[in-house]
Amino acid sequence: MPVERAVNFNNIFIRYDLVIEGSADTPAKPRLSDDPVLQEVIDCVIEGDCERIEALVNKALETRSPLDVINLGLKIGMDEVSRLWDEGIYYLPQTLQSSDVMLLGVEICERKMNRPLDKKGVVVTHTAEGDLHDLGQKIVNAILRANGYEVIDLGKDVLVEDVLAAVLKYKPVMLTGTAGLTTTMYAFEKLAKLLAQSRVEVPFVCGGGGGVASDFINSLPLCIYGRDAREAPLIAAEAVRGLKWDLIREKMSARY
Repeated sequence: MPVERAVNFNNIFIRYDLVIEGSADTPAKPRLSDDPVLQEVIDCVIEGDCERIEALVNKALETRSPLDVINLGLKIGMDEVSRLWDEGIYYLPQTLQSSDVMLLGVEICERKMNRPLDKKGVVVTHTAEGDLHDLGQKIVNAILRANGYEVIDLGKDVLVEDVLAAVLKYKPVMLTGTAGLTTTMYAFEKLAKLLAQSRVEVPFVCGGGGGVASDFINSLPLCIYGRDAREAPLIAAEAVRGLKWDLIREKMSARY
């Protein structure tokens, strides 16, 4: 007769990717605010804790304005997540989870203000026609939203004609495209030519997997090679300032 064993489910939700029990190398939580309540909000975003964010944001709103909670709490936390992503400490699941937590906190603050937060600008994003590898696009979306941009996400395997239609409809400050394959990056060439024929001068930031060549992207009209997702808000900021695509490309190329 089989022996029944007691099953303990207490630890099934522990984030072992972030916490190594008993390890001397486990990094301490960064102190990013002198306000202990805002620091709790920051920690909550970094940890991707959806369950606690509403209570912590409401607690912060008792003594702080909604804009303070967003700019000095939620955004600071997401900036730290972006740093962890850039250093290879965080991966896609942690980054998207933290982005969801930050956006939930922003929604609570918007309800307190009785209006949506003013966005810096609209960015249309998509994954290239013929390409189903949209992980890069998801990261770009998360980082742009964390930096105050409204993102129109067209999804993956998007026809170039549909991208053009979205650009004409939403009039974004920037367009982004990601591709995971060398073969699918040629959709960027088709789209760049279509945009130019339509006399649409929107900065078109292209990036993706290792097969996406910077020389090829930077040879196309309107196109700017994006080395990684963290560059997206930097390029968008230049576009909002009114810098033309060719000058942005020159400026970004000088960084390499």
